[in-house]
Amino acid sequence: MPLPQCPMCSRWEDDSDLAIIELRHSRVVLNRDQFFPGYCLLFTKEHVTELFHLTSGVRGELIEEVSRVAQALSKVFKADKINYELLGNMVPHMHWHIVPRFKGDPLWPRPIWAESHDEVFLAPEENSSCIDLIRKALS
Repeated sequence: MPLPQCPMCSRWEDDSDLAIIELRHSRVVLNRDQFFPGYCLLFTKEHVTELFHLTSGVRGELIEEVSRVAQALSKVFKADKINYELLGNMVPHMHWHIVPRFKGDPLWPRPIWAESHDEVFLAPEENSSCIDLIRKALS
């Protein structure tokens, strides 16, 4: 059940301009900061904090959704690697940071959190174009 004070529960509406796809158990949005091109967030529709809070069937289907999104991002962005982060320390709602990585990116091969960076915000039409490419790869 969604919690009104949870920033992830309201993210689908709050960041509707970045919405990519609603899947059976999750929703996917383009991260506003595109320092890492294609960086997306996938979050569960249900407000849970841990994988073990889900039934094994739902957990398996959710992992398939994560994999499907990662595969689409890899295809669209020609990534050298996909990073997956499932932390939940700052926002206690299960969500993955799914991040295409490239051998030429400034932090390669370190984690995206290794050092701070200047955020990169795309113009609305660039966000829309990126979202359209991801949606097409997911269809």
